[in-house]
Amino acid sequence: MSKCRAEAAAGAAGILLRYLQEQNRPYSAQDVFGNLQREHGLGKAVVVKTLEQLAQQGKIKEKMYGKQKIYFADQDQFDMVSDADLQGLDGKIVALTAKVQSLQQSCRYMEAELKELSSALTTPEMQKEIQELKKECAGYSERLKNIKAATNHVTPEEKEQVYRERQKYCKEWRKRKRMATELSDAILEGYPKSKKQFFEEVGIETDEDYNVTLPDP
Repeated sequence: MSKCRAEAAAGAAGILLRYLQEQNRPYSAQDVFGNLQREHGLGKAVVVKTLEQLAQQGKIKEKMYGKQKIYFADQDQFDMVSDADLQGLDGKIVALTAKVQSLQQSCRYMEAELKELSSALTTPEMQKEIQELKKECAGYSERLKNIKAATNHVTPEEKEQVYRERQKYCKEWRKRKRMATELSDAILEGYPKSKKQFFEEVGIETDEDYNVTLPDP
């Protein structure tokens, strides 16, 4: 059992040491646990204890920030970087950033194109729609043919006469409705009950009772 625990501890130490060296940035024990737990299945207690041991052995560095310990790789193991090297790295970062932005823009264009293509009709769907449209057009053509062949068309003069009569009757309708309203309002001034009760007793039916409205002039 002790041998198994020793092997597990050695494996955890290798994983954590390699992770801190590759990332080369400070982490708390909680950060390391959160970043590696899913991939390696390390428990939090193992991570905390292993980091402390690595710090005691001098393989990594440890610093206190308030009440929290921060761990990071020993910087002495890395080669010194000159100003020229740093400028070169800065140039690479700028170039890579521009490349990433260009690729992101290309991805957005391709996503938009993919969305447009996905919403477009397939060839069988297009053929089916064409047939349906042809059938619909044929129906309209047949209806138009029958209308043209009919002998009971309304002449422009007859149509105009119908409109004039409609206006005449609507005008009379408005006039009589206004007169009836004025008369009932005059009666209601001395009537002891409500307007609704008055209409029910007299037997008056209104347009509103039948959801009827006057047409526009």
